[in-house]
Amino acid sequence: MRNAERPLSTVLSDIVGNVQEIVRSEMRLAKTEVRDELAKSRSAAVLIGLGALMFNFSAVFILLAIVYALSTVVPDWAAALIVGIGEAVIATLFLVLGIRRFRTVRAAPKTVSSVKENVEWAKQLTR
Repeated sequence: MRNAERPLSTVLSDIVGNVQEIVRSEMRLAKTEVRDELAKSRSAAVLIGLGALMFNFSAVFILLAIVYALSTVVPDWAAALIVGIGEAVIATLFLVLGIRRFRTVRAAPKTVSSVKENVEWAKQLTR
């Protein structure tokens, strides 16, 4: 049987089936992409969390240094201040790296381009 001899109901049924399969495929692709992007986000969030935690520790050391400086004129406060500043530098590094990683996260770029292609394909079929 040639395609021209197929009943309209069969053709429409095939079209609906094909569209359903395309939608299912797009959903699988979107799930996969979202999972991949979440993995990137997770590592960025860990770095930002570590940076924030280390900023807290650096604040404690800086405050400890101020307490030592005010209570005595012994070089203990200088050591605490150096540790606090060093920790602040490391925390800044973690935060900057985490923010850079978050900026690389994209919302399902393959799915978006694939959906655009499918829309164009569907438009071509309806002309």
